[in-house]
Amino acid sequence: MTTWPPRLLVVGLGNLPYPNTRHSIGHVIADALAVRFGIHMNMNRSIGGFIGHSDVLLSDDTVSLTLFKPKSLMNVSGPSVACALRDTVKLTTSMVVVHDSLDHKVKVLSVKPGGSANGHNGVRSVIDALGANTDFYRFRIGIGRDRAVDSAEYVLSNMSADELLHWNGAGLDRVCSELGKIASRNRST
Repeated sequence: MTTWPPRLLVVGLGNLPYPNTRHSIGHVIADALAVRFGIHMNMNRSIGGFIGHSDVLLSDDTVSLTLFKPKSLMNVSGPSVACALRDTVKLTTSMVVVHDSLDHKVKVLSVKPGGSANGHNGVRSVIDALGANTDFYRFRIGIGRDRAVDSAEYVLSNMSADELLHWNGAGLDRVCSELGKIASRNRST
């Protein structure tokens, strides 16, 4: 039985020591959602990250939205994400993991329900911590790829002002729209 209103856990993957870098786009989007909806995120030591919650309006529907940013580095964030899941929405189908994607063009949002980690170590850590359960949504945020620069160096470089503006404006609108669609699907299951 689905609870009313539908509940969503949005996990923003990133590295706290490297804010506003391409690799931390998940944190950037979690922070932008927090600002948009007036959600205060506080450190929760038992979960291992920053968490906040509020009932918000998404696509004309009230949704119980929890935002989570793991404190641990991205590639080992799975255990804290699994803990946040257990303490909040419980169901993996109600979790959205937001992360960077070198394989998508800058400013592109690609929604992926389930599936493999596609080489993303942060997502792999989450899947491992969930006992190989991949029944969660992924918002793959395109950061592009600069072939002239080493990938590790590129993902740790700062996003442009234009990229930050996009993910706090029109890009965030798209994120909210997709979250609304997931909440609507979850309500009808």
